[in-house]
Amino acid sequence: MFFFFFKKFKRKKKKKGNRSAVAPFGACDIQFERLTQEGNNYYINKKVDYKEDRTFKKETIEKVLNFAYQMTFGGVGEHRAHRSGGIHNRKNGEIFADAFQGKLAECAASNFFYELGVETEPDFSAHKLGVWDTVDLSVGGKEISIKSTKHYGHLLLLETKEWDENAVYIPNKDRNGATEYDVIILIRLSPSCEDLMKSARRLYSQNADLKTLRDLIFSKEWSYQCVGYITKDDLKLLIKHKYILPQKAMLNGKTSMDADNYYVQAGCLRSMDTMAKLLEV
Repeated sequence: MFFFFFKKFKRKKKKKGNRSAVAPFGACDIQFERLTQEGNNYYINKKVDYKEDRTFKKETIEKVLNFAYQMTFGGVGEHRAHRSGGIHNRKNGEIFADAFQGKLAECAASNFFYELGVETEPDFSAHKLGVWDTVDLSVGGKEISIKSTKHYGHLLLLETKEWDENAVYIPNKDRNGATEYDVIILIRLSPSCEDLMKSARRLYSQNADLKTLRDLIFSKEWSYQCVGYITKDDLKLLIKHKYILPQKAMLNGKTSMDADNYYVQAGCLRSMDTMAKLLEV
């Protein structure tokens, strides 16, 4: 039986970036704009305001909370301590925040597809490294990758070391998982689990009990926005034209990048309204 995951309704002048790339899509083209660059500083120039699509049911938050706890503090499963090509070793609190946000984003995407008449549910089983992350969602024979960010985030980021020049997902080459994704979706979540953990001084902790985390998580109401998506051909174009936010670059003058990432600005993503046609659902 499909599990419902959501509640029903309720500065100074900067140098311009390099030339943008245009990706064809039937009768509608989209244009990928580069970030504005000033030396090692990169600035967003194609923003999208956060507009809540839905709020999550408490049952969904509980399910995601338990999954993230098992994958970190609970010791049942395991996430990587560092990102591909990254130099920062994450603490359990940081990994918990990422696991919680990532799985909650998958639930948001499942909600979206449910409204298109397609039932698909994320995998909540906890595994060791190399098993749990082979695919996010499958819809109509197409493989879907879900990326998440904070409600004030404006970038879809893909670690460069995880993709080859043909947009093949390298970590899955030696596993029984998808090596090519037909669609990559960006989901924004509110509030930010990372910010919430940091405010409670739990982000950089190695140990935490489930009750403490539950009280923290349930102190807020959680919502999401399906911002947009790119296709496999879009990603090939981004790779070809080197849309890269480099390691140690400063994003918006305050965030240091831990690893090299391909990027797409939120304002350049394809509209979710075109998803049904693309997937033929």
